Amino acid sequence: MELTVDISTALEAGRQRTLDLLAPLDDDFLRAQHSTLMSPLVWDLAHVGNYEEIWLVRSLGGDAIRPDIDDLYDAFRHPRAGRPALPLLSPDEARSYIAVVRDRALELVDDTSFIHRMVVQHEHQHDETMLATIQLSGVGYEHADTPEGSLADGALDLDLGRVVIGSCDDLWAYDNERPGHEVDLAPFRIDLSPVRNRDYLEFIAAAGYDDPRLWTRDGWTWRQTEHAMAPLFWTNEGGNDWSVTRFGSRGDVRPGEAVEHVCWYEAAAYARWAGLRLPTEHEWEAAHRAGALEGVGQVWEWTQSDFEPWPGFEAHPYREYSEVFFGSDYKVLRGGSWATHETVLRPTFRNWDYPIRRQIFGGFRCARDAG
Repeated sequence: MELTVDISTALEAGRQRTLDLLAPLDDDFLRAQHSTLMSPLVWDLAHVGNYEEIWLVRSLGGDAIRPDIDDLYDAFRHPRAGRPALPLLSPDEARSYIAVVRDRALELVDDTSFIHRMVVQHEHQHDETMLATIQLSGVGYEHADTPEGSLADGALDLDLGRVVIGSCDDLWAYDNERPGHEVDLAPFRIDLSPVRNRDYLEFIAAAGYDDPRLWTRDGWTWRQTEHAMAPLFWTNEGGNDWSVTRFGSRGDVRPGEAVEHVCWYEAAAYARWAGLRLPTEHEWEAAHRAGALEGVGQVWEWTQSDFEPWPGFEAHPYREYSEVFFGSDYKVLRGGSWATHETVLRPTFRNWDYPIRRQIFGGFRCARDAG
């Protein structure tokens, strides 16, 4: 997006997306917890308002509206699994609360402010999280489906040398994207497109899930209790015939679509089976900046990189956005998915999650050393 935008319009567009997303769902559904991995949707709804109150009302000098609920909607105080037991606002109370917060926030708009952009992005990111919750619930739901597209075959050799990674001047960039800095890249080869379902079906047919050599290496192993044999939401119809359930609707696995709902371990195992590896996030970003990647934005793409700070990192505006997550527990995803809003679709954006997570709209592409 442009560095200078109409923040009021961006805030309102984000709120309308949230309300439209939840409109088809009744209050009982909003209150329920559909997976212990996720919050009740009504928690997310009030949380985006509380976040906005803290950062766009109180921090800019406005009066507090509901300081009594700060604890309830602090994501670090209450794990997701325990949130249904909290005295949460009802759906009607949450909708009324976020409307009051928004009215106050619009009185304090600054089109040049990172904090305003942070709040815009925060709501869109929760919208994607809520879509993941709805998918996990199995309820029938109309949605913007993953684009089938025409993903290109092949890979590209890149010898980019010294490249710039990260951002110094993008007002939308989070602290973990900063500061921009130079790194030296060895020549590498990277797939033009994410791995497709047809490619992943070959891995399944070749008993890739049964081969322990693909799952244990350098001290890591996939400790997945469900013993999955395919991406999440896939069902075996016999032999190598698979179906997939999307938002309560079951249909054929579409061969040309990017594979989705695989964890980092599955992505790494496929890459090893194919004689390849996952790209580093440096390689992924440099290739994207060079215009070498197709299919970006269909699925979040796992990289081999741990989530670590860039040299010279400074937490802003609070440690809990990025800093507390740095380390080897989390792997980085790049790109964005079909459910990701355009405010997040930039080459420098860094997503991260536990490597066992499959509910996110995650896939991958492969790479290898060149030469």
